[in-house]
Amino acid sequence: MPPPAVDSFLAEDPERAFWRLPALLLGVLAGSALQLQQAALWDWRAYAGLLLWALACGALGAWLVRRSWRARSARALRWLRRGAWWLALVVGALGAFAGVGLRAAAYQDDALSPALEGRDLRVTGVVAAMPQVSDVGLRLRFAVESAELAGRAVALPPLLELSWWGASLFESPEGSQGEDADPTAVSARATPSIAAGERWAMTVRLKAPHGARNPYGFDSELWFWEQGVQATGYVRTGRRDVPPQRLARTWLYPIEQARQAVRDAIFARLLPADAGAAQESPLAARAAGVVAALVTGDQRAIERADWDIFRATGVAHLMSISGLHITMFAWLAARLVRWAWGRSARLCLAVPAQSAALVAGVLLAAAYALFSGWGVPAQRTVTMLATLALLRLAGLRWPWPQVWLLACAAVVLVDPWALLQAGFWLSFVAVGVLFASDVGAADAGAKGVRGHFYALLREQWVVTLALTPLSLVLFGQIALVGLLANLLAIPWVTLLVTPLALAGVFCAPLWQLAAWTLQPLLALLQWLAAWPQAVWFLPQAPLWAGVAAVGAGALLATRWPWAVRALALPLLLPVLCWQPARPAPGQFELLAADVGQGSAVLVRTATHNLLYDAGPRYGRAGVASDAGQRVLVPLLRALGERLDMLMLSHRDADHIGGAAAVLAQQPKAALTGSILNESALLALRPARPCLAGQRWLWDGVAFEVLHPQAQEVAAAERAKHSNATSCVLRISAAAGGDGAPGASGASAAALLVGDIEFAQEQALLARGAPLAADWLLAAHHGSKSSSGAAFLDAVQPRTVMVQAGYRNRYGHPAPEVLARYAERHIRVVESTRCGAATWASAAPDEVQCERTQRQHYWAHVPPPSRTHDGAIDGTGGSAAVMAR
Repeated sequence: MPPPAVDSFLAEDPERAFWRLPALLLGVLAGSALQLQQAALWDWRAYAGLLLWALACGALGAWLVRRSWRARSARALRWLRRGAWWLALVVGALGAFAGVGLRAAAYQDDALSPALEGRDLRVTGVVAAMPQVSDVGLRLRFAVESAELAGRAVALPPLLELSWWGASLFESPEGSQGEDADPTAVSARATPSIAAGERWAMTVRLKAPHGARNPYGFDSELWFWEQGVQATGYVRTGRRDVPPQRLARTWLYPIEQARQAVRDAIFARLLPADAGAAQESPLAARAAGVVAALVTGDQRAIERADWDIFRATGVAHLMSISGLHITMFAWLAARLVRWAWGRSARLCLAVPAQSAALVAGVLLAAAYALFSGWGVPAQRTVTMLATLALLRLAGLRWPWPQVWLLACAAVVLVDPWALLQAGFWLSFVAVGVLFASDVGAADAGAKGVRGHFYALLREQWVVTLALTPLSLVLFGQIALVGLLANLLAIPWVTLLVTPLALAGVFCAPLWQLAAWTLQPLLALLQWLAAWPQAVWFLPQAPLWAGVAAVGAGALLATRWPWAVRALALPLLLPVLCWQPARPAPGQFELLAADVGQGSAVLVRTATHNLLYDAGPRYGRAGVASDAGQRVLVPLLRALGERLDMLMLSHRDADHIGGAAAVLAQQPKAALTGSILNESALLALRPARPCLAGQRWLWDGVAFEVLHPQAQEVAAAERAKHSNATSCVLRISAAAGGDGAPGASGASAAALLVGDIEFAQEQALLARGAPLAADWLLAAHHGSKSSSGAAFLDAVQPRTVMVQAGYRNRYGHPAPEVLARYAERHIRVVESTRCGAATWASAAPDEVQCERTQRQHYWAHVPPPSRTHDGAIDGTGGSAAVMAR
């Protein structure tokens, strides 16, 4: 029996027991989050040493807890328990940091060797997931069993992501970025029918996962890391290649085989037999994709245009397997099992119906999550449900903050990289706010349909208040119609469409009924998305403003008096009023976006913006996406920029591929460039040709077009040589401004030259054009047909920017061009190594690289030098000074 003083202390502070476990859980979250900030992984021994320290601290904490049992005073007990609390925090943090680091180091050991990139490898393995079919071919996950290079066994990562292009495709969806395409890889063969679980032998070319890195952009390398994919590539099907061979159909990956069978059955039943019928009934075709996504988790079955509508109306979380669907499925399964279990007295005596229902609900929800592809949201939800079920089975009734922290920590232990996913924060902030606002208890007395409707309305209102600021921070947008759309869509999809779609697995005609019930909802959402100002876009604010806004959302969602909740409004002001810094008058800034094998440069002055080129199209028109959709539109929205002008240097697809998307998002931007024969773009907006001699002044910054001349345009059009008509634009800061002087002693300047070649460079020199510049966009992405010695001597740039795709099939930048840069001690900045690059006329010696500013250990680092189709990429071996 404890001494009276200790007994009195416990009576005065009963919450001490509550605060011991949260210390450990907080440590797990903090340690995991801290490890994810590492730019590079340590040696595994360092993580093992931290783990030993965690064990030592844990032993000390256990000793303190044991001493607290024999404490003879409340003061001694207080100090002992404080020490145990801090040690629990340290144990959780060190243990989680070390555990995540060890997992990452072990995973990184299986990475693809740079020596195997771009080589013809003969691999044997099994299709590990249902293939994703499109008009241009298919993509498949391939589990490697063995691999050979020229008859010699080599080691490859366990899981590959492969593309198998169709017969008519000469440019892959990523081909413009140089990621997978090779013209010799395309043959007259059509892509075969491939099923999960089949064993194949095929010749492939691989590379490390390498994605674009732009401010506020999607981190595809992190996505591949979470998926367990450590190499991507394409299947070689050329006439000189050993053809792929189906070896056997195996029993492996039975769940994926079942998923593929169900998905194909849904499409066979719901999709019209011919394309003409599909065009006559587009809603039916769109509904088929949503039904397939709800049943099998195949999100690529939903068209990109529909995803845009779902995001604009805030219902994207409903249209694929999400935590809401799995939770609903678990609740329904538990109710059915409890009802059936209660019919048997013998079963109830053996195991209470409530406990059996709880276990069955979690197990069936896990089975549903597995069948839906076991995506990250599904894993997160199942982990949380299992944690809560274990608490209930153990008879523990913990306070909601402790339950919430335990669920968070459990998810992070399973998948630490979930902390970097927007869905993690949206899910747990919503759950935490619902717990804190006590919505369920408040509406417990509600009776009847009216009461349930009120409960649903208030719950949606609370979640919307809490998550709107968080959505603004994460995505830079607010769906103003989101509350109305979710109020209609949540019960419609959750209680009607999804049950019918799932029941269709056992009774196929129900799929048709699910599609019919979905079509009016799709039409309604399309109507809501078309409302003026349906979506509100704001520049993305810094972290401190985002934290304040999330706190404001949580405060607004509480049940405190409105006088108290009104204090949240000042916390919202920073995120609502945030504007990125702009150049001073007379100065300008360039942001060379990372768009792969293409060009796109944003020019910003004090109050104006110009976009030079719009990046490539990733695939054939109307089939895949482009740099405008993927990179430039999100970037412009995140920066809060409104374009005054879009200049398209010439009509090559890698320069104008994203123009239509940019023009759609920038209705007031003037269009100019060498695109006179691009009728599709000219139908969107009238264009003025760019011609030598055009000049204008923005905020004290001078813009001058140096090329082409009118007669050169006519000659190039006759020769069908679009590179020769590239707009050459020189931008110079105001003389005597605040910026440092350029290389020539005058104000700092930049030169954007498109894809001009030697002939155009010589013409510019012959005309005596003012070419001197501190920053040069490499002509034709560093092609050997450009960047002549005389031209470089005239420009005398400090920095040259090469916008080219990683392992592009053209070999850009060419070794001889890099050698010319090196001879002149020109700093070379490559988008493959730098990501998006920012340069300012006020600091012409500095270049900020997105990959350097935000380094992560999962990010791909190109090797110092590599061989690609016989060409040496000399960026590492040359004397060029790389960007810091």
